[in-house]
Amino acid sequence: MRQVISINSKWSFRKGITEPPEKIDKEWCFVNLPHTYNAIDGQDGGNDYYRGYACYQKELLKSDLPESEKYYLEFKGANSSAEIFINGVSIYRHDGGYSTFRVDITDRIRDRFLISVITDNSGNDRVYPQVADFTFYGGIYRDVNIICVPGSHFDLDYYGAPGIEVTPEVTKEKAEIKLVSHIKNADGLKIIFTVSDKDGQEIIRTMADNDGSALIAIDNPHLWHGKKDPYLYSVKAELIKNDTAIDEVSTRFGCRFFEITADNGFILNGEEYPLRGVSRHQDRLGTGNALLPEHHREDMELILELGATTVRLAHYQHDQYFYDLCDEKGLLVWAEIPYISQHMPTAKENTVNQMKELIAQNYNHPSIFVWGLSNEITMKDDKDPDLIENHRLLNNLCHVMDKTRPTTVAAVSPCPIDSPYIKIPDTIAYNHYFGWYGGDTSMNGPWFDNFHREHPDIPIGCSEYGCEGLDWHTSSPQQGDYTEEYQAYYHEELIKQLFSRKYLWATYVWNMFDFGADARNEGGENGQNHKGLVTFDRKYKKDAFYAYKAWLSDDPFVHICGKRYDERETDTTVVTVYSNLPEIELFVNKVSFEKKKSDDHFFRFEIPNKGTSHLTAISGSYMDECVIRKADTFNEKYRLKEKGAILNWFDVTEPEGRLSLNSKISDIIATERGNEIFNDIMRASLAASKENSSVTAAALKSESMSQMLGSFSLLRMLNLAGGMLGIELDKNQLLKLNENLNEVENK
Repeated sequence: MRQVISINSKWSFRKGITEPPEKIDKEWCFVNLPHTYNAIDGQDGGNDYYRGYACYQKELLKSDLPESEKYYLEFKGANSSAEIFINGVSIYRHDGGYSTFRVDITDRIRDRFLISVITDNSGNDRVYPQVADFTFYGGIYRDVNIICVPGSHFDLDYYGAPGIEVTPEVTKEKAEIKLVSHIKNADGLKIIFTVSDKDGQEIIRTMADNDGSALIAIDNPHLWHGKKDPYLYSVKAELIKNDTAIDEVSTRFGCRFFEITADNGFILNGEEYPLRGVSRHQDRLGTGNALLPEHHREDMELILELGATTVRLAHYQHDQYFYDLCDEKGLLVWAEIPYISQHMPTAKENTVNQMKELIAQNYNHPSIFVWGLSNEITMKDDKDPDLIENHRLLNNLCHVMDKTRPTTVAAVSPCPIDSPYIKIPDTIAYNHYFGWYGGDTSMNGPWFDNFHREHPDIPIGCSEYGCEGLDWHTSSPQQGDYTEEYQAYYHEELIKQLFSRKYLWATYVWNMFDFGADARNEGGENGQNHKGLVTFDRKYKKDAFYAYKAWLSDDPFVHICGKRYDERETDTTVVTVYSNLPEIELFVNKVSFEKKKSDDHFFRFEIPNKGTSHLTAISGSYMDECVIRKADTFNEKYRLKEKGAILNWFDVTEPEGRLSLNSKISDIIATERGNEIFNDIMRASLAASKENSSVTAAALKSESMSQMLGSFSLLRMLNLAGGMLGIELDKNQLLKLNENLNEVENK
């Protein structure tokens, strides 16, 4: 019978090693797996984290392993590429940092043998991802095992898969379930399947046909119905020789049926089941992507507290443990490969292999309902014939490997709605940031209405939307100020627009958690993307978190916003309360101030701001409280001060009735002289842009981007996109540009 031996402990480790030494060097450091060598430098900003080779080594004794006919090394994840050596001899290479892979080491094992692994997360043109807004942490960041099996065994070589596939074809009255096993050296052996209910009670036992498959039926099956009832069956497959089981594997499965419709969204088991959720990256502060089970459980608890019904596991295959949690808790999952941002003709084979691994390894999870082909891949060109061919290849592959699930893509906002690219998958979704990266919050709903009107038969969803919020605060939130208050306002508006449109088959906040993006230099805390509803360390739920909880969760609660904004200079202040209860009473210094009802779960009270105010919001037995204090002047601790920023908005002079760097681009180009100044900037950026830049000046001036850019201030565009455009203006140059704009009348 197979045995799985963990070998996570005490690996010798060193960066910069391209060839493994013949024996362990005691001068190297020792680490336990999971491990990444970018847990610190991949999160501190500067886009200078180590991307290159590293070596891990571990020596084992054969006598410490069980007697067995076959031995496999199993890696649950090593980023981005990994080359495996036994006793100094290279035996395998794996390209792709997010999936399980296994290596047969039977013929290499000696009485004492040395395992060496060279990982490499350096840039190249053959392994995805290479361009993306997140850190590509290097290392062996998931578990490593040795699997000991007999010569005849459930296949360990088939794309890291579990050796058994379960395909339920379900109605409310009956589930016909096809069971397929993959066996190595099965001649003369029998396979027995045993199906059990959630409590482990056997309900079906049957022998497989000669091809290793069986068809069974369950009358009146207990349906897996998302969070409402995530009921799981299990099946065990035994390989029988001379009436004795010599190997076995098992998996859980769910009986459910669903469809994604163009008018009514997602339908689960014949019932409308709105998919309102979040996206998740797999890293956290100080840990990188080397997560432990308790980290996954904490993430799941927070997502469930929010009330989400779905999660997009972006932008790559996540740990099997988290997919298991989604099965158990009933979260519907969008699963995808890291085919992202930049199409590489030389990496087509890698997209195919990563998709095969994603589907083979995750086929049995009832939580997964859609396969994602790519994300924002048309940033340069949506009509590239090679890109189109790559997507058709992947789309067909998904349908061959899995006839039960549809495909989708996450299209970048400027991608035309008549692009041939969006007509390839079964469904489509768009990443929109109107209200943050240009445009206005009010543009989101109408954009989807227009798509739905133009393409009434194509199911459309929102795969990303979000806004950065840090510990900055203001009583007058503005787009681009990075305050917690603007983030909360943004999500209030998006909730009302997106959740009211029934035809949207799914909506995903970007992102559930702040995450590492070492190239980022904004918001005053470099090296992170701060669009999370929860901080990177999972210690603080931002106010926007509770806006979603008010709409999505059935657990009663009351939350007062602005707790970190405890000193306010205005004579009156607005106190916002989020709750899923019908009425809130606000007390100020223990005296009832006002009772309010709200249809949108957002309650606002305008109170006098005098001295110290103890605020208590109550609804029945539920309450929340905080303290605010009157300040004489605005406290500068609340104002954004970006690290490394060349100029902040409050440094800019703004004569009344004149343009400035703080003016919206739409206002600047509305004037003849302002348009000349802006065109000069665009011409300079076009001259400076390089062929491999992800955003060119020409792209920024395209018609599809003009509406988004219109609400950007010129300063914000230059601070955000300057590096990508190739424009490097110092503070004096920016101040001179501002002087020129100050001479132009704002019409």
